[in-house]
Amino acid sequence: MSEARFPAERGSYLLWMYLARGQEMGIGGLGLHEFRRGWYAYCGSAFGPGGLRARLNHHLKEAQRPHWHIDYLKEAAEIRAVWICRGVNSEHDWSRRLLTLAAAQIPLSGFGSSDCNCRSHLVYLPRRPASRIVQELLRGDCPIGRYNLGRA
Repeated sequence: MSEARFPAERGSYLLWMYLARGQEMGIGGLGLHEFRRGWYAYCGSAFGPGGLRARLNHHLKEAQRPHWHIDYLKEAAEIRAVWICRGVNSEHDWSRRLLTLAAAQIPLSGFGSSDCNCRSHLVYLPRRPASRIVQELLRGDCPIGRYNLGRA
């Protein structure tokens, strides 16, 4: 994926990831945890240098030295789509809203949320819900840009 596809602006993002088989993984300081087969939605924000472009390009590359919790999960799970929202920090709201979906669960408390009061910024879903339903759920903050990377 070309860097030009993502804006250099600051904002929030949602990674749609698919884990083809359940497995145990080490997630940095959170330790070993069992992850089930299915869909994972990771909510993050990019307000540092390079904004969304820099952060998302980091996520789409193999991490040489894992830094964030998501760096460990993406070693096994395939990022299938990226959704973005420019100019606002929605990661906290989005993670809470996604948990209202039927069958949504927190797979690991503290994942991606060590710098805030959220229970987790990672949401597990056995099946990916229809995009229109999720977009309507998250729409409140800004228009959402969507980038498909693989099979949805």
